[in-house]
Amino acid sequence: MTTTPLSPIDLFASALHIRPNGDVRAAERQMTSSDSGAWQLATFHVETDADVHADHWEMHPQAEEAVCCLTGGVRLHFRPARPDDTEDMVKLQPGTAVIVPRGRWHRLELDAPSDLMSITLRHGTRLEKRTDTR
Repeated sequence: MTTTPLSPIDLFASALHIRPNGDVRAAERQMTSSDSGAWQLATFHVETDADVHADHWEMHPQAEEAVCCLTGGVRLHFRPARPDDTEDMVKLQPGTAVIVPRGRWHRLELDAPSDLMSITLRHGTRLEKRTDTR
């Protein structure tokens, strides 16, 4: 039987990887595709839109994503499903979250410096540069 060391994990320096077999390990954060099969719980302190790659759309084809606002405030934008539609937007305040549907392109913009947490399966994650930037 293996045991997990009983010591604090700095969630702003590493992520928790949650495997289908129930194992949970501290590991390096992965912002794009990972083939580990693990769900990633990652926490971020962000100061500017550049910290949340606001100039890119992001999409997770293998799973939904929980985006949680711990402190500050953010706006989560969803790319229109059709060219003639407009973006959907959800405002997150401290203590709130939104579930991003699997395969839905999304991006963040900050209302204030924030602490955020995301939980998703990163396998197949894609980033795409926005062409409609202001």
